[in-house]
Amino acid sequence: MFKSIQYRLYLYTALLVAAVACTAFFVIAAKYLYAASGIMSIIFCFSKLGKCYKRYNQNFNFLLNALENGDYSFHFSETKLSLREKEMNRMMNRIKDILIKARNEVIENENFLSLILENVSTGIIIINDRGIVQRANQTALNMLGFSVFSHIDQLQTVNETYPRLFHRLKAGDNIQITLTTEREEMQISLQTSQLMLKRGLMRIISMNNIGNELEMKEIESWVRLIRVMTHEIMNSVAPITSLSETMLSRYRHPTASAKYLKQNTLEAFETINTTASGLSSFVESYRKFTAVPKPKKQNFSLNALVEKTVKLHETAIRKKNIDLTVSFPDSEPFILFADENLVSQTLINLVKNAIEAVEPDKGGRIILSAGRQAPDRPCCVHVANSGNPIPPDILPHIFIPFFTTKPSGSGVGLSVSRYIMRLHGGKLQHSVSGDGMTVFSMIF
Repeated sequence: MFKSIQYRLYLYTALLVAAVACTAFFVIAAKYLYAASGIMSIIFCFSKLGKCYKRYNQNFNFLLNALENGDYSFHFSETKLSLREKEMNRMMNRIKDILIKARNEVIENENFLSLILENVSTGIIIINDRGIVQRANQTALNMLGFSVFSHIDQLQTVNETYPRLFHRLKAGDNIQITLTTEREEMQISLQTSQLMLKRGLMRIISMNNIGNELEMKEIESWVRLIRVMTHEIMNSVAPITSLSETMLSRYRHPTASAKYLKQNTLEAFETINTTASGLSSFVESYRKFTAVPKPKKQNFSLNALVEKTVKLHETAIRKKNIDLTVSFPDSEPFILFADENLVSQTLINLVKNAIEAVEPDKGGRIILSAGRQAPDRPCCVHVANSGNPIPPDILPHIFIPFFTTKPSGSGVGLSVSRYIMRLHGGKLQHSVSGDGMTVFSMIF
């Protein structure tokens, strides 16, 4: 009759209440022997109630243990029980179904992401803080030449310095390495991000083969350089060839007088000399571009260097009535570890270009300023001028060697300056400020 746990709970609760009442009555009536029997009955009822509650909670414990172990094969009976037990079991079965659905969705998403991961052209490596590889897609394995990749120490077979390099990668790092396989040598760009999970910090390293891109950029640079060099050389050689042909035809003419030939010959030689001088100047510019020495780095004050540069151009600034502003933070002097002579050459060239860009008698302005991109990073120097902005069709060519729009320019100033910055591990960038000023930035 009392197969249901719920009914047993009701029965033992009623017996407990009765036992307590009887025991209280016998104690008041001083019938201690009967009171002792009542106490035994109370203990018995409590014991039975504890067992019933334990059995009642057994399904909950079973549900939690099964879910914790990832076992979803259970099912709670919903027949031959009391109405409340049926309701409880139905709720627990529904919880199980909801969790099964959520687990299946997670598995489906994982399979979808895995499919994407295996089919992208970017190599993906996920490692923990101990260097253990949690995941590496097939593209990464192909780049490294591995069939299995379990720990970054395996990279020693590729290059003995790579395990240490990969160990030291941090979020935001972007470096280039060379991977050599049996078939080719690849230029690989490594980009790092990180994610904190319950099991620890994970670093995600993406690997992109940028060799083709670099080759295209290199070819494009060579084409532009050759186009400029060809233009300059042909401009110098064409007049010489034309004059030579003209003089030869005149000397071969039987009626040409000596006086006429002498006068034309002198004029031709003067033109040839001027053209040859221009060609020599162009070759000297090429030598200047290719003869930049390796930087000899030492600490020096950037503030002092800027003061020297300003004094060097005082006459030209005063002549064009330029309003020059030097804006350096007063908190601390900027100390650079670089080649002072090469940095000075770059800064002088930028200030000179800024002065030339400012039109005279139009209230031109030049602003020299410095700052830091981040507290732990070296400084940036900005040279801004209020001259006419660089036309969009010329802008892509301003750093190409020997490209110039100035009648007497060599076209190597900006290209040499950018090369010097790259030798220092920095860069030279062009931008336009919010108020329309042209800005060249030396970023160390």
